[in-house]
Amino acid sequence: MTAPLPTMRFSVAPMMDWTDRHCRTIHRLMSRHALLYTEMVTALAVIHGDRERLIGLDAMEHPVALQLGGNDPQLLAEAARIGADFGYGEINLNCGCPSDRVQGGAFGACLMREPALVGECVAAMKAAVSVPVTVKCRIGVDDQDPEIALDALTAAVRTAGVDGLIVHARKAWLQGLSPKENREIPPLDYERAYRLKAANPDLPVAINGGIRAPAEWPPHLERLDGVMVGREAYQNPEILLAVDPLLFGREAPVSDAFAMLDALEPHIAAYLQRGGRLHAFTRHLVGLFPGRPGARLFRRHLAEHCVQAGAGLADLRAAVGHVARRGWGAADAA
Repeated sequence: MTAPLPTMRFSVAPMMDWTDRHCRTIHRLMSRHALLYTEMVTALAVIHGDRERLIGLDAMEHPVALQLGGNDPQLLAEAARIGADFGYGEINLNCGCPSDRVQGGAFGACLMREPALVGECVAAMKAAVSVPVTVKCRIGVDDQDPEIALDALTAAVRTAGVDGLIVHARKAWLQGLSPKENREIPPLDYERAYRLKAANPDLPVAINGGIRAPAEWPPHLERLDGVMVGREAYQNPEILLAVDPLLFGREAPVSDAFAMLDALEPHIAAYLQRGGRLHAFTRHLVGLFPGRPGARLFRRHLAEHCVQAGAGLADLRAAVGHVARRGWGAADAA
């Protein structure tokens, strides 16, 4: 029997090159309840690669989900089993990424064209693990009719026993647009996700795409089960301080970004002691302190000093020292 679905009420999207374990540590320190995701990892990489490097996690990251890429049901099942054994509370199948890499491997958004195969993949993964299996998809690709394409995919994965669906409410154009353009140019269609939920009231459905300020979250939650925020959570991570009070009725774990950095120091110190580099953490901190006096100097210090071999906590503290702890102003704002 499948374990309970980790809350999808609010989640931070899986983002390639961004949501690694260090990024997830930072995000967890600002919200106890947000569901975090790994970067997409291919099933083959999980099976044959350096698992600790690719999918290693710390217990403090929970709730956290592993996103897999691939199109072979048996390989995905094996990778899902490995992920569950590592401790992930949810396994997610990527059916939305439009990059050249996934197109070459015929997975990601390409799978929107093959709902029956997606159903087979989900069924195999469900049979392999006791944790929830979810799918993240687009509303369609290229010239597909979103009404037909999304309904077909949903029907296939429902038959397979999927535990939830996260809908990036844009089409993906596999030819003619870059991955970055695919996150910005195709128009958002939130109403399509609302109609999907209305037609499938017992299926947990979350929405993704273009969602930014905390004020935007509750209106979506009146129609859907969850909100997934991507780039805004990474580029302006302080918005995560609103998650627990606004959506879960709990105090934020820390009062502000300065307190988060204080809480982060033991994690960085332990990583440095194991031979890691400070930049593994500080590259995820560039978006802190938007608009505060000294933010520009903070970012410059990160870029010039915290990237150096041998950089340590003193360098991070020096960067933070540039930022005004009280008041907001335009004079030095970024």
